[in-house]
Amino acid sequence: MRTHLCGAIGEHLIGREVTLCGWVDAVRHLGGLCFLDLRDHEGVVQVVLEPETPPYALASQLRAEDCIRVRGTVRARFKANEKLRTGRVELLAESVDLLNRARDLPFALHENPGEEVRLRYRWLDLRRPPMQNMLRRRARLIAAFRRWLEARGFIEIETPILTKATPEGARDFLVPARLHPGCFYALPQSPQLFKQILMIAGFDRYYQVARCFRDEALRADRQLEFTQLDLEFAWVDEGEVQDTVEAMVREVLAEVAGIELPNPFPRLSYDEAMRRFGSDKPDLRLDLELCELTDIFRGSGFRVFAEWAERPEGRIAALCLPQGASLSRKQLDELSAEAAKHGLKGLSWLRVEDPARGREGLSSPLLKHVHDPELEALLRRTGASAGDLLLIGAGPDPLCSQAMGALRLRAGHWLGRFRDGWRPLWVTDFPMFEFDAEERRWVAMHHPFTAPRCQDEAELVHNPANMRSRAYDLVLNGHEIGGGSIRIHRPEMQQAVFSVLGIEPEEAQAKFGFLLEALKHGAPPHGGIALGLDRIAALVCGTDSIRDVIAFPKTTTAQCLMTGAPSPVTELQWQELHIRPAEKARS
Repeated sequence: MRTHLCGAIGEHLIGREVTLCGWVDAVRHLGGLCFLDLRDHEGVVQVVLEPETPPYALASQLRAEDCIRVRGTVRARFKANEKLRTGRVELLAESVDLLNRARDLPFALHENPGEEVRLRYRWLDLRRPPMQNMLRRRARLIAAFRRWLEARGFIEIETPILTKATPEGARDFLVPARLHPGCFYALPQSPQLFKQILMIAGFDRYYQVARCFRDEALRADRQLEFTQLDLEFAWVDEGEVQDTVEAMVREVLAEVAGIELPNPFPRLSYDEAMRRFGSDKPDLRLDLELCELTDIFRGSGFRVFAEWAERPEGRIAALCLPQGASLSRKQLDELSAEAAKHGLKGLSWLRVEDPARGREGLSSPLLKHVHDPELEALLRRTGASAGDLLLIGAGPDPLCSQAMGALRLRAGHWLGRFRDGWRPLWVTDFPMFEFDAEERRWVAMHHPFTAPRCQDEAELVHNPANMRSRAYDLVLNGHEIGGGSIRIHRPEMQQAVFSVLGIEPEEAQAKFGFLLEALKHGAPPHGGIALGLDRIAALVCGTDSIRDVIAFPKTTTAQCLMTGAPSPVTELQWQELHIRPAEKARS
């Protein structure tokens, strides 16, 4: 139907006859001539319809988003438009065919309507050049990752979508098995166990662009179904995995988006990241760090600080905001509310007007509670200068650190402290377990197949609170874009981890028996990582929402507004699956 693409028309085609297909982007009538901007996925070109020619009869009928075919001759434009790639040429139309008329549009494509409208009419939203560009960049990103891995001996292997429910993390999506009444498949939260089996099977280096599913609450950077770049290596330690992945990310982002990342990436332990930045995914573009005050307030006359300073789990931390004294009382109230949202009930502040004057050069409700030696130590430790603001939080850790980390980001944005550029890092040595107070048991911080930093099962079982794991996260500009670990490769250690998690041997056998059996047959040391392709694509495309780089995403209420999913099913379908809806089962 066409000989060329709209965005590919250039001066090299002047004098040539071409046929183009696309959508009418705009119609303009000037001095008896009709000018059309014709758009396809490659770009826009100007089409001229002259009076007394057959195509001109259609001029008054055409409108935005009509689908047309144009045949004509390329010629130089009288006045070039340097903003367009095709801006030095135009097409003199000899024939125009109206292929499909666009009815009343719910929104104009040059507008940016609300997200609900965009998702309901996703076919029009995706037609917009910004959305086209983002999804095409996403495709180039995935293709570049594939090329990089294939060139280095990785093999792509597809793992099952219908698999076994092994609930030990987020909630599974369950699929009733029609041929096995009362039984269910689960959609995979990740290919974790299958890729470990592949290492035991001897494939050495595996990868997959994997679709994964988690039935959990949504937000801007999370979806019910998502795509990850899944990797697994045999015969490696964590340094080898990190070095390989780091090189891949650095080279692919440079190729696809011109992003230059440092070599090597910094590495921080989990403990150091939390102590300095209050986050296990710190944004290093922000040059603010937390300052430890716990030792200063041991034995303090200020009871609130003294109590937390004496508790083993307590922490007192300060955040010095350069020239933050300019923040209004309303902004201070917002920071207090932010701290409370993260569970930190009391946030103190101190304005520094003239540190040389000691107490007289300070302004804060704290002054009536804190003695001069403590104030002097506080100013010395934080390095506060005139015009600075100190935020001080006290509470149990890691809650205190996390709350102060959130304030670091909020205040950093207000004060314009974020630097341009790209700041990746590895966060390593995560706690192996965290205690779930509601369930009163230990849970795995990453997943139960992560190797601990010990070789002795007895040490793991007797000291779970202080056990560190061989896990690592890849962070870019404050976003976790990947997480992985060295895996457990001995069945005795895997059983010990299950024991700490309160998974009895019978339950472990029922859920993970195939893995335990495979580990008995010469499983090699192995490890891997999963990179979030949706998040990486969003960062590369400069959007805050991963919904912008997913063709057909769900809303935050887990719905597809375009198709109406999820939707009820028929009575016949219920019967075929041998299940009944809950309201009918109760009646």
